[in-house]
Amino acid sequence: MPKSGSAPTINDVARIAGVSKKTVSRVINRSPLLKEATLQKVQKVIAELGYTPNPQARALALRRNFLLGLLHDNPNAQTVLNFQEGVLDAIRDTEFALVVRPVDRHSPDMLEDIRSFLELQRLYGVLLLPPISENDELAKLCRDMGCGYVRMGSAALDEAEHLVQSNDREMVESVIDYLVEIGHRRIGIIEGPSGFRSADERRVGFMAAMKRHGLEVPEGASAQGSYRFNSGIEAATRLLAGEPKITAIFASNDEMAAGAYHAARERGLKVPEQLSIVGFDNSPIAAHIWPPMTTVGWPIREMAKSAALKLIDPGSEGALPSTFPARLVTRDSVAPPTEGS
Repeated sequence: MPKSGSAPTINDVARIAGVSKKTVSRVINRSPLLKEATLQKVQKVIAELGYTPNPQARALALRRNFLLGLLHDNPNAQTVLNFQEGVLDAIRDTEFALVVRPVDRHSPDMLEDIRSFLELQRLYGVLLLPPISENDELAKLCRDMGCGYVRMGSAALDEAEHLVQSNDREMVESVIDYLVEIGHRRIGIIEGPSGFRSADERRVGFMAAMKRHGLEVPEGASAQGSYRFNSGIEAATRLLAGEPKITAIFASNDEMAAGAYHAARERGLKVPEQLSIVGFDNSPIAAHIWPPMTTVGWPIREMAKSAALKLIDPGSEGALPSTFPARLVTRDSVAPPTEGS
């Protein structure tokens, strides 16, 4: 028992429960990897002693605050929101809190700005969203400063303990296979912006599948957007003005795919009767637009939860997934091409 008149400490809990301080910390932070018997034993000791974790004292001892930083320069607000919700799922009922910090990847001072931010906040760890997650110098900065980090990406950017990734290239190939299977041959692509690995992976998957099916991609069947809605309207307008007429569009995210809907309507084309459209992300707009959009479901929330747990539960990395397969979500924006189209 603790000394008379003194508040119980984490050391007291660990000693009486017969476990390590790390195990007690995992119980406090609701680690999903603990055995139920261990969890109940430690929780019972905590209740009996009346132990209350003191995050300020622990932060002082660790020389870090119980804060996770979410760093991003992503134009897709829904991606940031979904990732944020996944992190909050992981840290709910723990000592941790989340700080969201937008940065400017085009600034020559980005790395120094982030260095200053990390020094000021003394973060427990950071979560890096694309495209800045693809910056190896930023990952090195985190390592040099002793700050834990996990990178989100569309390809293998780092070791498993520092990574959550999706299989974008493979999934876009599956999208084209699906469109070809139902009869489409003239398929256009709205690419994502330069500097995003996700845009590269999705474009490569598209081109690989088209080549595998022996289908050409004329210059007029490819247009670049910025992952924003208005850029989808502009890109789709260019695609629909080309010859020969395309019968389907794959857009590299749902925002741009929604823009393609508007461009089609402006030209008097019905979706999906005269033009099939497929997006990527499975964001709320895909389900809410009419007709509901066929898209690729990117498990962002699950990826974010795993990324946060890798930071707050040291030693759990091997038990947490790093690769999260996406899936095709079929709705009503795709149909076989009409005869003569």
